Amino acid sequence: MAEVKIGNTMVGDGHLVYVIAEIGINHNGSLEVAKKLIEGAALAGCDAVKFQKRTPELCVPMDQRLIERETPWGRMTYMDYRYKVEFSFDDYTEIDAYCREKGIAWFASCWDEEAVDFMEQFNPPCYKAASASLTDLALLKKTKATGRPLIISTGMSTMEEIDLAVSELGRDQLLIAHTNSTYPCPVEELNLRMIGTLKQRYPDNPIGYSGHEVGLATTWAAVVLGAVFVERHVTLDRAMWGSDQAASVEISGMSRLVSNIRDIEKSLGDGVKRVYAGEAAARKKLRRV
Repeated sequence: MAEVKIGNTMVGDGHLVYVIAEIGINHNGSLEVAKKLIEGAALAGCDAVKFQKRTPELCVPMDQRLIERETPWGRMTYMDYRYKVEFSFDDYTEIDAYCREKGIAWFASCWDEEAVDFMEQFNPPCYKAASASLTDLALLKKTKATGRPLIISTGMSTMEEIDLAVSELGRDQLLIAHTNSTYPCPVEELNLRMIGTLKQRYPDNPIGYSGHEVGLATTWAAVVLGAVFVERHVTLDRAMWGSDQAASVEISGMSRLVSNIRDIEKSLGDGVKRVYAGEAAARKKLRRV
């Protein structure tokens, strides 16, 4: 059976769908906003929230560092902006305590090796590797070497690149998320049947879905198609400043997402035909023969 333990929760076939609310950088560098998103995700019934951690001098290409852009803090270089949205050790210490208070797990996508070392200080239940990092085998191996479960995302990748990453990492403690890396993603490019393809190709690994589309119906469809974990970006307001906001789900939407996933899980059943007790009266009344 394809299952992996994240913290105290089993994730995989036969278990409840593990729901991740990705805060990412939707906090815009504000600890107050981050806490509101954590609280909202917990109230919505999500299992975990996820952040992104970068070391800007390792992640920002030299040719982009001095490019200026408009930000909520005025016009600044891209490098200065990247530092602006990174939380410090003290910030994450506060986030860690707040997540414990709200009873929700938290972890991060690390975009460089130094970020992995930074996050290890907080004993996360798992790690996520962004789609952009799928071919960064040194980073993937560094993350996997922590001994913690690793979720890899497969957007912007070929099947050959996915196979190579899985081969290099090994199947143990590995979860795989189907995704498309367009923000927001047109529904005709979601290709949700890839969930089944991945389940057949990697039967020993939990297969999930990370969605960047507008709306919730397609994420529910991913659950029906066998996704054992789902991830959606969460925001306080889709109109907020930031590149990921438009492809995110507001708190009320997250509540509906989780609530309906739980209904879908109950409704799927076991595939064995039976006559239920509630049908007995109708059967007796309506059957002619």
